[in-house]
Amino acid sequence: MDMPKAIQGTLIKRYKRFLADVKLDDGTVITAHCPNTGRMTTCAEPGYRVVLSDSENPKRKYRYTWELAHNGDCWICVNTGRANEMAFEAVSEGRIPELTGYEEVVRERKFGNSRFDLFLKTGDNLCYVEVKSVTLLADDGRYAFPDAVTERGRKHLNELIEVVKAGHRAAMLFVISRSDGSGFRAAHEIDPAYAEMLKIAAGNGVELHAWQADLSPEAIRLNQAVPIIA
Repeated sequence: MDMPKAIQGTLIKRYKRFLADVKLDDGTVITAHCPNTGRMTTCAEPGYRVVLSDSENPKRKYRYTWELAHNGDCWICVNTGRANEMAFEAVSEGRIPELTGYEEVVRERKFGNSRFDLFLKTGDNLCYVEVKSVTLLADDGRYAFPDAVTERGRKHLNELIEVVKAGHRAAMLFVISRSDGSGFRAAHEIDPAYAEMLKIAAGNGVELHAWQADLSPEAIRLNQAVPIIA
């Protein structure tokens, strides 16, 4: 998918979770919205090059949105909403083999007490997919999720197990939003309860998939599967 016109600068700091001060290339210092609720460990260091999008809405409190960061080795997509967009595009275009063969691909569908990111359907053949954006590079060089304790993430896994019990397909799709590591795993050192729940979900028929994104200020897209490390 094409990205909005890029506005580049240098990160001064991220703070209050949803805000980031950025020095634009023309020397202007602005405060941008940071659309990421995680800790953003390994992807939000002061001095990183960043890409912002411009809402061009003068009435919006924070006109700019932080999209990408560059750590010196690769671009990292820090806007977690882009993971859902990349996943929808890839599944709709049939680029993820395990999730092809469905006549209908839509965004967001409720099951039980959760709303899942993708819903695939052909007749009575249903598949619910939860998408997670992965920005953390662990100390062992693996991509890892989550980067903060996530009770909501465990809830989604429980609901996906219920999807399987109801006779449907259920899948987790981890979107790797950087390219300087190898292999994906649960971040057991950060949230052991989530790591254990992920194992339980897989043991109960929930499918696990990890796909890496090809990122640039001009375009982002999922382009290759990443092995999942136990």
